[in-house]
Amino acid sequence: MAELKIDTNDANEIIDISNRINAAIPASFSNGICHLFCTHTTAAITVTEKMDPDVKHDIIAKLDKMIPAKEPYYLHSGGNSAAHIKTILVGSSLSIPIKNGNLELGPWQGVCLCEFDGPRSRKVKVVCQKLEE
Repeated sequence: MAELKIDTNDANEIIDISNRINAAIPASFSNGICHLFCTHTTAAITVTEKMDPDVKHDIIAKLDKMIPAKEPYYLHSGGNSAAHIKTILVGSSLSIPIKNGNLELGPWQGVCLCEFDGPRSRKVKVVCQKLEE
């Protein structure tokens, strides 16, 4: 198992970590499954468009509109209830096929860490499982 450390720079940010995950896949792997788990309650992990930065902006803008930072009915004293809600909606884990030693993603896809309460230092666990050929 590998662990990636990702330092975020903004309160809300989407960072492509695909290359870092590919680098964490053991050299002995040909085909299998890569399981990813984000170990935080205010950051998430997803697959999305990696080429156009406007897509990342649009995702954050829509989530902010759907889930405002402050609501009178939020009870959590940490002031980051919106970040917790966004994380639940986006998710904390992924499983992606490995083919020829790399993540088998579409040409426009990237695995992205979604920061909702930054800037912070985040961790993503990477577990690779071989499949019989």
